[in-house]
Amino acid sequence: MTDFNNSFQKLAETAQHIAESRSINRKIAICAKYFKSIDRDSNLNLAAQFLAEGAFSNLSGKRATVGSRTYSTCAANFCEIDYEKVFKPCKTALGSSSEAIEKLMHNIEAAREKRSPQKLSLADIVAIYENIAAVSSRDDKQAILRSAWKKMTPVEIKYFIRVMTRGSLRIGFESKSVVAALAQAFDKGVEAVRYAHMITGSIGRTAVLCKNNQLDEASFNLFHPLSFMLASPIESRAVENLGHYVAEEKFDGMRTQVHLSGNQVEIYSRDLNEITHSFPEIVTFFVSRNLPNLVLDGEVCVYKDEEILPFQLLQKRMGRKRPSQKIQQKYPVLFIAYDVLFYEDRPIFEKTLIERRQLLQKVSESSRLPITNQFEVTDEDSIEELFDQALAHGNEGLVLKKKKSTYEYGQRRKSWLKVKKPGGTLDTVIMYAHAGSGKRGGYYSDFTLGIRVAEDERYEEEFIPIGKAYGGYTDEEMKRLNKRIKELTVEKYGPTLGLIPEVVVELEFDDIQVNKRTKANYTLRLPRFKAIRWELGPEDTDSLKEVERLYDEKINRDRLKQDENPSFYFASKSPD
Repeated sequence: MTDFNNSFQKLAETAQHIAESRSINRKIAICAKYFKSIDRDSNLNLAAQFLAEGAFSNLSGKRATVGSRTYSTCAANFCEIDYEKVFKPCKTALGSSSEAIEKLMHNIEAAREKRSPQKLSLADIVAIYENIAAVSSRDDKQAILRSAWKKMTPVEIKYFIRVMTRGSLRIGFESKSVVAALAQAFDKGVEAVRYAHMITGSIGRTAVLCKNNQLDEASFNLFHPLSFMLASPIESRAVENLGHYVAEEKFDGMRTQVHLSGNQVEIYSRDLNEITHSFPEIVTFFVSRNLPNLVLDGEVCVYKDEEILPFQLLQKRMGRKRPSQKIQQKYPVLFIAYDVLFYEDRPIFEKTLIERRQLLQKVSESSRLPITNQFEVTDEDSIEELFDQALAHGNEGLVLKKKKSTYEYGQRRKSWLKVKKPGGTLDTVIMYAHAGSGKRGGYYSDFTLGIRVAEDERYEEEFIPIGKAYGGYTDEEMKRLNKRIKELTVEKYGPTLGLIPEVVVELEFDDIQVNKRTKANYTLRLPRFKAIRWELGPEDTDSLKEVERLYDEKINRDRLKQDENPSFYFASKSPD
């Protein structure tokens, strides 16, 4: 039988302990103690991987794809309960399928009788995930799940599902916290561990290097995505001298990273998923150029008739399959580069923006690669002028970049500053309140906001959800809000409360996106509270038709063509 410290049960119980702790420092300490207790490198590798990446390493390209309905109906069958009448209400009450499954496994006698926990090792769990990844039918996947669950405790089953589905473990502990725990466990600097993680692309490999005092042996390999450098809102950072910055337009596209070596090209999104299949013409562009090994940071935009078109049109290119020729012609895309991170077989993160820019221009001159235009800024008036130009182009605003800054991978500091304005505001109503965690533990601090459909013949409800938001209110407002929530609560689903829709919130957002999986068919990008409108009633909220109007207005508005003060250019006008 597996030593307990090296078992999956120990990992699951540690994850649960982390979830129940409010302080992030306490969470890190719990995880650090766990890492330190693991004696074998292979088990440490897997433990870090399960907590930060999922069933498989980010570098593997593998997925243990099991849909929510597949494992939920499997659990209902295992527990010998009705899926519609018992499982779904339990899931609704707890707000989580995996949480519901844990509770059912613990409380239902039929499920208890079928299980005989065996302290499976971490390697045993990987083997199960491999088996799941190797089959495609629902029946085969469910057979593997039933066999595995017979050998697990309820808490193991919960975290087995969460690790398998590759989403957040929902314990308030993401990959940066795992990095901090490794640093604490093995007495290393957080920055040194973070750097090793970034250039190896593997949290498991980083954990082993950390344990064995070998962080200096970490090496970068192409075709694993690097953490992106991020921009802070300019209003949150004091700028002493604008002359130290250059401005670039913030495109209305998708932030991407291109890795290139000979005929191999891979494209990664900001969440570090490979999306190469969605943009075959970008692959063709790079393959047709004789370029050195590169990693480029930039933006994919829909570009047609010298106009950068809205991000919403880019979504039509995304999906599991290669887009058809018809889609490619209707929504042609362009990769516009604004940074180079790897050049001629070595990473160049530590070079200044000016130095990296010189290399980027060299690449553009030899290949006609589109690169961002950089504009000098001197004062707030020049920023305002450039900002108006960016909006006229249909872009989101500006990014100010410090000329002497290095590439601060995975960081949001003062070196890059974004200048933008909200995409709009809507008056919405709070429909559900969700319990907070960390310093907000004990309060309902996350909210589902709804818009009015009472007069809409397509719906029977009065309100339907349009987005979730947290933040943007003071501590005093949160206390007042929680007092009002208690008065309006009509239903409770575990950590979620259903409310009488009376509290109106003016919601600010960056954009409106089509999302056919929602009841409204739209979601808001980065929604946040602008103001709690205590003086308004639910009859004052905006309707779904207003959302549709705002979306259509964004899609159809006139844009300044790129031949007028362009936001990007080709360093060479002559193709190869």
